[in-house]
Amino acid sequence: MNTETMAAAGSEVFIKLPVQAPRAASETSPLVERLVSVHGATWVDETSIGAWAAEGGDRVVLFAGDAVQFPEGQDVAVVLPELQRCFPGRFKVAVVPREIEQDLAKRYGSQRWPTLLFLRDGQYVTTLCGMHDWDDYVREMARALAMPISRAPTIGIPVVSATALGTSCH
Repeated sequence: MNTETMAAAGSEVFIKLPVQAPRAASETSPLVERLVSVHGATWVDETSIGAWAAEGGDRVVLFAGDAVQFPEGQDVAVVLPELQRCFPGRFKVAVVPREIEQDLAKRYGSQRWPTLLFLRDGQYVTTLCGMHDWDDYVREMARALAMPISRAPTIGIPVVSATALGTSCH
């Protein structure tokens, strides 16, 4: 009996398709792995990012996010080497392992995925979130690379010395 005959007779047809096991949330995607293995990006974590960034110059750190929940992070991993070609020798790239992205992103005030974190001479510059059209990406990269060092937009309360002269909140 063929499929049309079974459908007409009210029978159900089940087709078995090969199904790939879902990737663990902490597992790195092949496109992010390729950014490191083929394009020379550096893996950084909460202890190594400071030393890597302090090596000098402009640095861009990719927080790709979960590949299933934020598929555009994979697009950014593919586009980032092309952006490096548009700005030859202008910046080095690092990638944060998936399992520690959340905690490290908080350090720099980032709450969106994917995010490119810009650092210069070990200090925060800005972030660029999401995937963009090519012309917009080139323009935003140029803008970010031209920005001065600033303060990361983290949550915090400024601390003022109790012995500071002439300081008052009133």
